[in-house]
Amino acid sequence: MTTVGILTDTTASIPRPLVEELGIELVPYYVHRGLETLRDEVDIDTDTLARYLERADTLPTTSNPSPGDYLSGLQRLAERTREIVALTMTSKGSGAFQSCRAAVEIIKERLPQLQVEVVDTLQVAMAHGWAAIEAARAALAGQGLRDVVERAREVARQAMMIQTADTLRYLHMGGRIGRAQHLVGTLLNIKPLIGMEEGVIVALGTARSLSRAYARMVELMEEKVGRGARIKVAFTHVAALDRLRQLQERVLEHFECIEVIVTTLSPALAVHSGPGTVGVCFFPAGQAKR
Repeated sequence: MTTVGILTDTTASIPRPLVEELGIELVPYYVHRGLETLRDEVDIDTDTLARYLERADTLPTTSNPSPGDYLSGLQRLAERTREIVALTMTSKGSGAFQSCRAAVEIIKERLPQLQVEVVDTLQVAMAHGWAAIEAARAALAGQGLRDVVERAREVARQAMMIQTADTLRYLHMGGRIGRAQHLVGTLLNIKPLIGMEEGVIVALGTARSLSRAYARMVELMEEKVGRGARIKVAFTHVAALDRLRQLQERVLEHFECIEVIVTTLSPALAVHSGPGTVGVCFFPAGQAKR
């Protein structure tokens, strides 16, 4: 029991091999499809869900983990550490943060010596995932609880998510449209760009083709971190790997990408974004060492 334990949920969309390598404890969201209740990334994967969504008349619903789900994850971590950092997606788009906090109160009554810090990333997808990844790396490097928490918060503050899709239909139907509501009525051939600010989905503009959408995404990235900046970047998609490669080529040309991750959005997020979604989640990696 030498390192700080890291707990997060499946919407972080971290590739499973990396989850296992870093020892991150994952708590699944839920996807409700008809009478079925499916555990995110356990009972259903993104490709299977995408095929279902393409022909579905009714959108599945999703729900965050219960306090009991978080409690189980915390108990598993408590078997190997006495310090835990739990990271959740934005509290403004999900009840996960409150659910996790409730679980922490329960486990502290049972294990008073356990220290648990809950971090509301105010992010989603791999912008949330990067915070968990970097926190886990800090823990494995031997940093203490305070420093691990600060690293998680620092990355969450700096990270940015930009996403585009063929349609906002799924986000609108799922009620997760946030301040991008005005884009719903745009023409079908318009590609919406969305992001997250202060924990809420926002519109970042529109483009008339995927090519232009990807070009605009790169421009937005440059506005955030500067042209040619050193970044860590994750490319996310929902059944759109070919499209993702087009975006990846553009980003790699414009930035010094010191770490690149390619991953699918978790099913619980894919429900709201839909097939054809391509996104980028990144944060500045600092200056090169001389």
